[in-house]
Amino acid sequence: MILRLLLALNFFPSIQVTENKILVKQLPRLVVYNNEVNLSCKYTYNLFSKEFRASLYKGVDSAVEVCVVNGNYSHQPQFYSSTGFDCDGKLGNETVTFYLRNLFVNQTDIYFCKIEVMYPPPYIGNEKSNGTIIHVKEKHLCPDELFPDSSKPFWALVVVGAVLVFYSLLVTVALCAYWIKSKSSRILQSDYMNMTPREAGPTRRHYQPYAPARDFAAYRS
Repeated sequence: MILRLLLALNFFPSIQVTENKILVKQLPRLVVYNNEVNLSCKYTYNLFSKEFRASLYKGVDSAVEVCVVNGNYSHQPQFYSSTGFDCDGKLGNETVTFYLRNLFVNQTDIYFCKIEVMYPPPYIGNEKSNGTIIHVKEKHLCPDELFPDSSKPFWALVVVGAVLVFYSLLVTVALCAYWIKSKSSRILQSDYMNMTPREAGPTRRHYQPYAPARDFAAYRS
């Protein structure tokens, strides 16, 4: 009888330690190619009707809180980040999924999930998992993606050049037409001036220069 009591006393503390810890499983590695990733944290604990806190931490020492959610399953809580990460998430059956967007290459690191039961007492947290290494790959853009609007200035210059050429041709044609019209007007005015009748005036008489008549008879005598 005494032996059974001793065994029971030794057994209860071990149960209490096990129940006050939540086991969390994560994928060991995720590779990100499009700056977005979904990290699922599976836990072995019934959080129904309990106030809990699920969070995601970055770094070996979990120094940066990436994303967090507080609440319970009676309503859909909101995921948020106080450190500048673009995050969202979803609560499932024994799963919390964190959606991370707009990740940069320098944010490649190891990420840890943390599940905590805040109410009712006692406080229960999870054993630190092995974490997930999120490797953010650099996105290599094609030339068209690097300069998506490079063709717009070219076509703008083409349109402006076409308008200027059209305007120049229009001005040239107008000047030529004006020059031809003015030239024709001058020719007509010249013809009209040549055809204008002259006024009748006194007829000039042509006089022979006066020279005295010579008397050839005087020379003969």
